[in-house]
Amino acid sequence: MSSDMPLKAAACLWACVSAVSAADGPSRIVSADLCADAYVFALADREAVAAVSWQAGQTVSGAPDWALDLPRASDDAERLIALQPDLVVFGPAGAGDTAHFLDRAGIARVSLQWGEDWDAVIANLRLIGMALDETGRAEALIAELEARREHLAMRAAEHGRPSVFYLSVTGGAAGADTLVDEAIRMAGGRNAAAEAGARGWLAADAAWAFRVDPDLVITSYFVDGYATRNNTGARHSAFRRLLQDTPRIDIPASAWSCAGPALMDAAEQIADALDDAGQGL
Repeated sequence: MSSDMPLKAAACLWACVSAVSAADGPSRIVSADLCADAYVFALADREAVAAVSWQAGQTVSGAPDWALDLPRASDDAERLIALQPDLVVFGPAGAGDTAHFLDRAGIARVSLQWGEDWDAVIANLRLIGMALDETGRAEALIAELEARREHLAMRAAEHGRPSVFYLSVTGGAAGADTLVDEAIRMAGGRNAAAEAGARGWLAADAAWAFRVDPDLVITSYFVDGYATRNNTGARHSAFRRLLQDTPRIDIPASAWSCAGPALMDAAEQIADALDDAGQGL
């Protein structure tokens, strides 16, 4: 017997017993990805959320308390079908091979668009808002976030675009075209690594402590990140000196799980830190 027969049987059974009008919107939403969680939490009614990603509740997750007792999901097709959803939300990596079984079961699915800038956040809010039949809620949230962004732009003129360097606990940094770079620029700062020619996410390299002279250091994952044996950012003497000699703010790991609505929270925290650092310059 084929190894996927149980999946096929479950898919056929669920297709027979489940029918939700698209006009009514989904009433059992399953989020299969940490990034998908962020958009589901922002736009869905809590009673409509049937399950959240397996990473919900970890330090890198921004899951609210009400979601922590919900069932967990991933891209496992058998598990997803067993949860009996009428919509599964995936992250930018998509559904992969699971898409075939969900389609056979008549279960709707949507995948976030990949992106590490603010435009991607807005596009994904609209995408998920449409999939959840919550376009009004999505547009209201977008309007609120854009108002906060405009306020940040007004504040930015007051501190003269200081230099900001991002350091993860592993010693990695963030150059241009990253969500960290976007948050720094939204806050009114200049990304020190990007100005030094870096692009994308950078591996651990203690030499960065000597390449940059920032007005502010952003640290992340120092106290709430993944368990790792590579703590170069926290342990290397060059980075320790940089952190001792420069104003610092630690951004919660959940802000960097993907480019989601929490990117605005990170930008505002950076702007607050730039204001405080400016008072000491």
